[in-house]
Order: sequence, then C-alpha cells, then structure tokens
Amino acid sequence: MTRHGKNCTAGAVYTYHEKKKDTAVSGYGTQRIRLGKDAIKDFDCCSLSLQPCKDPVVTPDGFLFEREAILEYILHQKNEIAKKTRAYEKQLKVEGEELKTLSRAAKESRVQNFLQKEGSIVTKPLNPFKTDSSSSGPSCSSNCSAGYSSAPSTPSSSGSSALSASEQKDKQLPSFWIPSLTPEAKPSAVKKPVKTVFCPMSGRPLRLKDLTPVRFTRLDPSLSRVSLITRQDRYVCAVTRDVLGNSVPCAVLRPSGAVVTLECVEKLIRKDMLDPVSGAKLRDSDIIVLQRGGTGFAGSGVELKAKESRPVMQV
Repeated sequence: MTRHGKNCTAGAVYTYHEKKKDTAVSGYGTQRIRLGKDAIKDFDCCSLSLQPCKDPVVTPDGFLFEREAILEYILHQKNEIAKKTRAYEKQLKVEGEELKTLSRAAKESRVQNFLQKEGSIVTKPLNPFKTDSSSSGPSCSSNCSAGYSSAPSTPSSSGSSALSASEQKDKQLPSFWIPSLTPEAKPSAVKKPVKTVFCPMSGRPLRLKDLTPVRFTRLDPSLSRVSLITRQDRYVCAVTRDVLGNSVPCAVLRPSGAVVTLECVEKLIRKDMLDPVSGAKLRDSDIIVLQRGGTGFAGSGVELKAKESRPVMQV
C-alpha cells in the first residue's frame, strides 16, 4: 500500500487507528488521572480554606478549621436560618390571612343562601272558605296562559344562556398577551427551617462550645511563619518529638490542646489517662483523633481519581 493510501482521510468511517491517534493528542471521552500529593490537604490545614492554620480549632469529630473561617461559616449559616425563618413566618401570615378571607366568604355565602331561602317562603295565609274547584279554575287558566306565553321565549333564553356560558369560558381562558389575563406561577412553598448549624465536613450539629483550640509543637521554634510554611516537616509530637505528617495518625488532647501521635496515646497516655502537658485527668472523649487527607498512595477514605470530560466525535 502506498503512502497516500495510509494517510487517506476521505473514508466515511471513523477508524480505530484515527480514534487512538485523537485520544493520544487531545483526549477522547472521559480521562482519569491519579491525584498526587499536592492535591491532598495537609493534616494541619483548614478544611474550609485549605491553608495552614494560624489559630486552629478542632471539632469533636476531628476536623481541623481555622477559627476565623469556621466562625464566619457559623455566622453565615445563622444569617441564612434567620432569613429562611422570616420567609416562613411571612408565608404562615399570608396563609392565615387567606384562611380568614375564605372563612369570611363562606360565612357570607351561608348568610346569602339563608336570606334567599327565607325570601322564597310564602307567608300569605290560605282562604279556608275558598273551594278547590274555584281555586283550580284560575290556577289552570293562569298555568295555561303562563305556559302559552312562556313557550315562545324558550329559544331566546337558551341563546342567552349559551352566550353567557361562552363569555364565562372566554374569561376563564388564560391570555399571554393581555397582562391582566396572563397566568402566573405560584411561589414555591417555604419549608420550616432547621435552626441547627451543621458541620460542613461531617454533617453533624456544630456548636461554638464544642470547638477545641489546637496547639501544634513546632519542629524549630526559631523559624518564622513564612519559612515554616515552606518546609515539609513543620510540627512534631508534644511528647515523643516524632515528626507529624499525613502518614502519621495524630490525636488532640482536649485539656491542653496538644497534638500527639496515636502510638503515643496507646502506649503512654492510656495507661494513666493523664494529660502529659497539663496534667489533667483524661476521659475517652478528651482524646480527639485528627482527620487527615492521606498520601499519594493511601487516600484515607478520600477519592483520589479525578475525572475530566472531553468532547467526543460522533460518527
């Protein structure tokens, strides 16, 4: 086969060779890549801002936050709850007014029906001295005359009723070019808001008094904050002086806020259940396991594959 035959692009079929070549050049369909270490949050970074914490606090579930960021989040959530509460109360007020209007209209309709029925009752007493034959004569003639006179008026009455029905139908139909007849969408109903602020990471209720201050022990206390951020090994265990990182399970002691390794907790602290920094008595709830992002090999429950959709050529 000649070179021209190999590079022929006049075919109507999108071949496997062309698809593979396009995939190598620009991507075909969905591509998956493995996230590296740079794409994972460090253990000492805020879960909201993803930056190293200046004044860190930890929740009872072990999620680390910057104090300013989590306070701003709680304030924003409370403002949203207050806004939704005002909208819900306004909706309840409107519904109450509508119910009052409907009850008032129903009461007026009952009164009108009662008055109409009362007006149709005959209150004239019957004449006991009047015979049935004499009473039947005029009534028969009146009935006949009434029937004779009412017979020609039947078509006109039916025509007027049909005309009124068509007019009512025209009034009920919506119109998209007349502003007064344009149909409008009803506002969606507002549900009763929950007045509890939930943690953005765990989804559990979050309160200010549940936040525990965290105090990391620096590897080199003489380093400034800028030089400390640029280093990979920044903090150590407060007891064993082991370097902390995403690959080292850590825990926070609630009384002192010190960060120690879980190995130190299991081998040293749980024997006496005393805080080695402050000397306070510890309970099981005072040992908060710090959540970490993982490494490039272990995700620690985090999805480590990123998906990117690319345009696909249709044949």
